[in-house]
Amino acid sequence: MRHFLTRTTRRRVVGALTAGLLGTLGLTGPAPAANAQTPAGTSAGTPAAPAAPAPAEGLALTPPMGFNNWNSTHCRAEFNEEMVKGIADIFVAKGLKEAGYEYVNLDDCWALPARDANGKLVPDPVRFPGGIKAVADYVHGKGLKLGIYTSAGTKTCNDAGFPGALGHEYSDAQQFADWGVDYLKYDNCNNQGVDAKQRYTTMRDALKAASESTGRPIVYSICEWGENKPWEWAADVGQLWRTTGDISDNWGSMLSIMKQNLPLTQYAGPGRWNDPDMLEVGNGGMTDTEYRTHFSMWSIMAAPLLIGSDLRSVPEETFDILGNKEVIAVDQDPLGKQGAVLSSEGGRWVVAKEMKDGSRTVALFNETGSAQRIATTAKAVGLPEADAYTLRDLWQHKSYNTAGAISATVPPHGTVLVRVSTDGRWAKYPPAVELGLDGSTLIEAGTPTALTTSVTDLGRTPAKRVSVSVSGPQGWKVKAKSPTTTGSLPTGRALRTKWTVTAPASTPAGSYELTLKATYRSPNGVRAESVLPLTASVVVAPPSGASNLGDLPWLSTTNGWGPVERNTSNGESDAGDGTPITINGVVYATGLGVHAESTVEYYTGKACETVTAKVGVDDEEGTDGSVAFEIWADGTKVASTGVLTNAQPVQALSADVSGAQVIRLVVTDGGDGITSDHGDWADTRLTC
Repeated sequence: MRHFLTRTTRRRVVGALTAGLLGTLGLTGPAPAANAQTPAGTSAGTPAAPAAPAPAEGLALTPPMGFNNWNSTHCRAEFNEEMVKGIADIFVAKGLKEAGYEYVNLDDCWALPARDANGKLVPDPVRFPGGIKAVADYVHGKGLKLGIYTSAGTKTCNDAGFPGALGHEYSDAQQFADWGVDYLKYDNCNNQGVDAKQRYTTMRDALKAASESTGRPIVYSICEWGENKPWEWAADVGQLWRTTGDISDNWGSMLSIMKQNLPLTQYAGPGRWNDPDMLEVGNGGMTDTEYRTHFSMWSIMAAPLLIGSDLRSVPEETFDILGNKEVIAVDQDPLGKQGAVLSSEGGRWVVAKEMKDGSRTVALFNETGSAQRIATTAKAVGLPEADAYTLRDLWQHKSYNTAGAISATVPPHGTVLVRVSTDGRWAKYPPAVELGLDGSTLIEAGTPTALTTSVTDLGRTPAKRVSVSVSGPQGWKVKAKSPTTTGSLPTGRALRTKWTVTAPASTPAGSYELTLKATYRSPNGVRAESVLPLTASVVVAPPSGASNLGDLPWLSTTNGWGPVERNTSNGESDAGDGTPITINGVVYATGLGVHAESTVEYYTGKACETVTAKVGVDDEEGTDGSVAFEIWADGTKVASTGVLTNAQPVQALSADVSGAQVIRLVVTDGGDGITSDHGDWADTRLTC
């Protein structure tokens, strides 16, 4: 629950003090399982539980779904009994319970800072005046379940330091069970250097003992941030395990976490789930397109779906995303497969998930900042050969037929999510068509820009009476320069139409919506429509001469932690909180401060020649961090460094970008995750 920058700093401190802290606990090394408080009914020295019992059988056979307050409230006062009950009410009123959401989970800060005289946890009487059992009773009365939080350490992760469960596992587990808790999130802070597997196994045994005494099974969520590869050992400890650091409500964070979780396909299955952290959908830091991608990719990864937004104040679109039953069915498929990456070249991702009914769910995900064509086939995703297939668009809720092609032009940061099957009724559906676009949607105001659209029939049947249109904002001129209709479009053929698009000369720089739309009919007369939303960017030509990129407007940015900063280091999570750019003790007045994975795009309009920079890991993260720098001209990498660490001096990097319309400055994580990966583009110059 703590973000990784603060937690990284804490780990360094903990490492330095481990010996003294273990001494405080009365331990001289990694504590044995018997360090846990002896459960009631046993004598000192008697083993508290069998050496290695399996986790509770039959729990979390599909990924848990529910709510956790942390992402939206942290430890603020609005996290209280009223909020928790309100979320339970909304689950019922808005159909989320019916859609499968069942856990209403409390995160940190629910307790008082000290235990009582008997060593028991005490709920905060201001936040929870009725106590935790009363909240559990209310939630249970709605047909839902209650979750709670603590840490596998002496204190929880909040800076106020609420009691952790290390040394109190059996007592705390019994309290949770007595209160009616159904789910435990067990964090990793203040762990005193005790072996992770040992700490989490001790709580497993304690939960098992408490469940046996009360008859209440408790789902066990292991939250040790993926540091000790829990996917390799936790299947017989808990039902789910965090694979990453904490998520933040921004595109870069979500993308980085997704990339860390995707390779772990083989470890997921019924009762054992990879957990890439909670959902940020509805918290406001991403667009609806990005939130649909977030929800789509978590679902195809068979990830737990724990809502992290305050549902009492989110827009209606949030409920449309979170309540999409067809996407939820992908996540909850009883076969329990996690989607596998088939390709990802150039930020064009194809991820396929085998479903219990034999169908395949396919995510066509566009990581990049411009529209991309992404394609695969029914054979490539594992379907048997057939005359044709039924293709179901899970966001449009429409079915089509395809001869085997699965392809789409996907908007920036968007995902097309389809379910493809050998359904013999394919002929009753209209043919799938793919809308495409050739040419750039980067437009200089007052200057006509040429575009070519395409409508391609992917179906086994021909598309009839095809018509295509492009529309833009009021005042924009959109003119067709070639035919926009055709009477029949056979399988594999395309209607290509040339257009000019002109933004008024007074149009400010920024993003504007264009819409490409095709209407057509199937041979049996069924009318169909396909729409491709596009983003046009009105851009300003780059200035002549040499310019500091830290001062020029960018097209787009993604960043692994917080925003990209101009002329300062990345800093923490807020805009403007960086410090002077400093590499190996040398301070630079200009440049960009980023955190891997990051991309900064600039419009160069085919008018620039070179990019030069001095690059390295910023000093603000001490000796941690490893990154690599890349410069791209349109779709070609034209310069790069090897992996750089804080111990290395600044490196000079330059690239020839002649003829490029867009350049990208990219920082990758060096192959070891993104913790502490603050990279600096110092003295970065663009010459045009």
